[in-house]
Amino acid sequence: MFQTIKNAWKIDDLRKKIVFALFILLLYRIGAQIPVPFLTADLAASMNEQTAGSILQYLNILSGGAFAQATLFALGISPYITASIVIQLLTVAIPPLERLAKEGEDGKKKLNQITRYVTVALALLTAVGYYFMLRGYDYLTDKGVFAAIVIIACYCAGSSLVMWLAEKINESGIGNGISLILFANIVSRGPSIIGALWNYASGNVEGTPQWLGIIIAVASIIIGILMVALIVFITNSERRLPVQYAKKVVGRKMYGGQNSTLPIKLNNTGVMPIIFASSIVSIPATIGMFVDYKDSKFWTGFFNLFDSGSVVYAILTFILIIAFAYFYILISFNPVEVSNNLKKNGGSIPGIRPGKPTSDYIKRVLNRITLIGAIFLGFIAVFPMVINLVSGGKMAGLAFGGSSIIIVVGVIIETAREIEGQMTMRHYKGFLE
Repeated sequence: MFQTIKNAWKIDDLRKKIVFALFILLLYRIGAQIPVPFLTADLAASMNEQTAGSILQYLNILSGGAFAQATLFALGISPYITASIVIQLLTVAIPPLERLAKEGEDGKKKLNQITRYVTVALALLTAVGYYFMLRGYDYLTDKGVFAAIVIIACYCAGSSLVMWLAEKINESGIGNGISLILFANIVSRGPSIIGALWNYASGNVEGTPQWLGIIIAVASIIIGILMVALIVFITNSERRLPVQYAKKVVGRKMYGGQNSTLPIKLNNTGVMPIIFASSIVSIPATIGMFVDYKDSKFWTGFFNLFDSGSVVYAILTFILIIAFAYFYILISFNPVEVSNNLKKNGGSIPGIRPGKPTSDYIKRVLNRITLIGAIFLGFIAVFPMVINLVSGGKMAGLAFGGSSIIIVVGVIIETAREIEGQMTMRHYKGFLE
């Protein structure tokens, strides 16, 4: 990877794209520190405690801490991600959108425009909900109508600006704008994680002896390295189905007869099942933030059951990750379409007849591969929660650490591949030379 970046830096065009992408990420991080008016000064420390155990904690991670600080980019890239997912799902369910998706570049531009409108609508809706949450926790210095309009407008505009920055990285940078912003947000929390490990190793954590703190710090580093190695291995793993193309005689020449493979990635869904599962399983804890249930033993036990530090939360997360992995692969990979494309191009899988038998075979293989990939995602996401349970809640900050590592490693691998692809295009001299 470092060699790829080094070689890309020598190419003037690629160097400008890399610098432009870094400049956009710098602007984003500056915007994530700009305060919004009419908010109290002690908001950040209190918000970190209030969001623990809910989906808001995950949103805070994805926003690089801006959500807890209630700054201009508090909503982060989440509305844009949600809008992209919604449009992607609707292209399968709504025929007009499906036709747009198949119209090539023009259809893609129209879908992007629709995604922008949906992003603004979701940002406005989220900003209104975020305002009432801040108001409910008494984080506002002014609860008037003008202050409400200003705060909601700031968050809606900030989310729209983040969408624009992500698209600029796609247009003039090295691509993967959404992923790079998520990467920058998660990495920005690195110093706080290092500080927490140093406090454990120095014995500055109350109730934890220094010798135990050193063990926790060293074990966390080793586990993190092993998880990164496992994620890289699984991300690069794939099942390759052999494909043989029939020979064709055109004039006096014979074409085809080549052997190829149809690669199916082991982790074909990325981190999306984790995002979906975390959103669903954290709904009870999030609702508990807006209602007063302390006087009811039943509701207190119910909401504690779905806390991020409970066994039920970890089990439900694991089950939902597997379920959403199958759901996401169902809408993103069509075995019938792949089988038809192979048949049109004269290709077939040895021992399998073209047509429906081929699509059924691909579907069986895909189901098995998806199960393995889903179990892997579930393990990575739940393992930090298990560590937190074993430690008695002393490592609650690791609750969403597994999914964060998957995002970081995945973005690094995708960006390296994107740079390598652009380098390959620039080194190709063509048949005239």
